[in-house]
Parts: sequence; C-alpha cells; structure tokens
Amino acid sequence: MTKGTPRVDRVRCPWGQANEWCIPYHDAEWGAPVHDDVRHFEFLVLEAAQAGLSWLTILKRRHGYRKAYRGFDPARVARFNARDIERLIGDPGIIRNKLKIGSSVNNARRFLEVRKEFGSFDAYLWHWTGGKPTVNHWTEQNQIPARTALSDAISGDLKARGFSFIGSTIIYSHLQAVGVVNDHLVSCFRWKEVQLPVRGGRFS
Repeated sequence: MTKGTPRVDRVRCPWGQANEWCIPYHDAEWGAPVHDDVRHFEFLVLEAAQAGLSWLTILKRRHGYRKAYRGFDPARVARFNARDIERLIGDPGIIRNKLKIGSSVNNARRFLEVRKEFGSFDAYLWHWTGGKPTVNHWTEQNQIPARTALSDAISGDLKARGFSFIGSTIIYSHLQAVGVVNDHLVSCFRWKEVQLPVRGGRFS
C-alpha cells in the first residue's frame, strides 16, 4: 500500500485526512468512477469485510486480501472449495470471519451470473443511474447518509439474485467507493476531480 503525505494546499473530506492510510485512498480512489469488474468485486469483498469494523482496519489488510483472494479475480474465487475457505479462515492477513468469507465465495458465483446476464457487473451496477454518477452537494460530513433508496433497491435486487452479506449500508459504501455516487464534500478538492475523465491507472 502506497502511503501519502497530505499537501497543505488541499482541502479534503475530514475522514480523508485522518491518517497516512486514508489520505492516498481518498486522494486516488474513493469516489472516482470505476468501470472494471475486478475492482467492483474487490470492493464488494472489502466493504462486506468492513461490516462492524473500521475502514482503516480493512485498508491495512488490503494487500493481504489481494493475495488471499487471487487478485480478486471473481472467476478464480468462484472456484474456491471447502479447503480454500479453511485456508482463508486461517489467513492472518485478512479478517478471519467464517460467515464473511463464505459469503464472499458465494457472491463470486453470483457475480459471474450477473456478468453473464448483463455482459459485466459494471454494466449492471451503472444501469441503476443511467450510466451517470449521482453528484451530491454535501457541505458537512454528518449530512452524508449511510443508505438511500438507491442502495435499498440494489441491495434488494442482489439479495433476490442470491447474494449474501450485501445489505443496503454495504451497497451504499460500494456506490461511494466506485463513484456511482459522489459523496465528497463540495469543499474537497476531489469533488470536482472525480467528475473529470479518468487520467490514471489502477491504484496500488
């Protein structure tokens, strides 16, 4: 994980300047539109893993997750068997929660079904907003909701498709992370940046 040092000339969302782990994630990833199925699957796994924990806890283990989940290739994870699940449960590089791990393997299989139906999970997710990000205009962090009617609808649809550990709050976090929703504060330098064409490659 590349760590960053805050630039004094930049105004960030309060959470995005909390520590050396949040700064690079906030500045390079959060809220930038994602159109890559591997990234979508990665965030689905990580957001579910975060449930009941802090995002910082997950960020510190992100490299461990990428290694344990074979680069977050959903096709590879979908083939995980009972032995693989036991391997993950014993892996100190990730959150060793049996329910979350079992759910991630199930969700990989459901993910492939969605991809087969829509051509990509990305196409499925973005069709909910007509392919365009929802740009909010929050001025205070406490204005940002934990869930919305949109996340309720997507969560309900995914549950109907057999996904698990995929509640509305988890889905809203996913929408924020992959830029379907722009929840940067209007005072944050990233609020405008994430509305511009993508300029870089994958964050590492």
